[in-house]
Order: sequence, then structure tokens, then C-alpha cells
Amino acid sequence: MPKDTDQELIQKALNKDQKAYSRLLSRYRDNIFYYILRMVGDKTHADDLTLESFDKAFQNLHKYDEQYAFSTWLYKIAKNCTIDFVRKRKLNSLHINYGSDEDESSINESALYSSAPNPEESMIQQQEELKLMNFIESMKPRYRKLIELRYINEYAYEEIAEELNIPLGTVKTRLFRAKNILAEMILTASEDEKK
Repeated sequence: MPKDTDQELIQKALNKDQKAYSRLLSRYRDNIFYYILRMVGDKTHADDLTLESFDKAFQNLHKYDEQYAFSTWLYKIAKNCTIDFVRKRKLNSLHINYGSDEDESSINESALYSSAPNPEESMIQQQEELKLMNFIESMKPRYRKLIELRYINEYAYEEIAEELNIPLGTVKTRLFRAKNILAEMILTASEDEKK
């Protein structure tokens, strides 16, 4: 039995079909969770933000534009939720640090040797990942979809060919081209930043 497309599930969800919401959630939950986890580095926060992202998406499902992939729209919502969370957390930590009279010698020694990235490194990594997502979103839809399926959703080449209903060779050729376009965009942006 062929599975419903995203658009079919969205239409059913808009007609108050609760199973359609569940199927959309189960289809994308893991991918959204791991996408957010890479940015926040904490499973509890990632889980909360994943649920918040789906909640916002489902509340605004009537605003979804079918000319874009549902996954792209969903990732954008997840990205925005994560940015808001990171900003709030950064503001809170600034307030906490500013108001602290704690003696520096009381810092836990194990924290100095932690292999986890420090807050500054985490923030830089998050900014880089958000920049990358912005580059991907600005690509032509056929290339953007390939990049999303392969590197965000982690589909195999064969799964991409089946999903897009195109030959395997075409998938590989277009994906090669998409990666070159993306690399060129990143290189151009980094050169512009150096100027």
C-alpha cells in the first residue's frame, strides 16, 4: 500500500484527521530532533524544542505553501524555535554571570578539561550550522531538496531516487552539482566576510 505524500497528509490534517498529524510527526520527528540536537547539544532541550516546533507547525498548517517541500518549511520553524531558545539562554546566562560574586577558584576543575565545546565554541558552531541552513534554503528547489534528503534526512541514493521518482544516475549527477553550488556559495560568503 503506497504511503500518503506530505501534501495528502497535510490536507487530511487540515480536515481535522488526527492520524494525519501523528503520521507527519512520526515521519519527521527524529530528523527534526537530531537537527536541533546538533545546535543545542542537549537532548532534553532538543526534545522540548522538537515538540515546540511541531506544535507551531501544526498550529500554522493552514499557512503552509505547497510550492515548497513540507520538510523545508518544518526545518525553518525548527530553526527559528532554536534561535529563539539560544538567544534567551544567552541573555539569561549573561544576567546570571553579571550578577555573580562567585570566587573564580570555586570553578569545578573537571569543567576546565571537559571535551564538550565551551559556550563560545557552541555558539560559533550553532551560527555556522544556521548559516549553512540559510545557504541550503536559498538554493534552487531541485538542488535544495536533494541536499535536504541526502544530508539532513540522511536518505540513501536509492531512497532519494524513489522519493523524487528520478533515475539513480540523475540523483548522483544532480547531487554532485548541488554540492558544488553549495560549496561555491560558502566560499563566496567567506571571501565577502574577509573584505
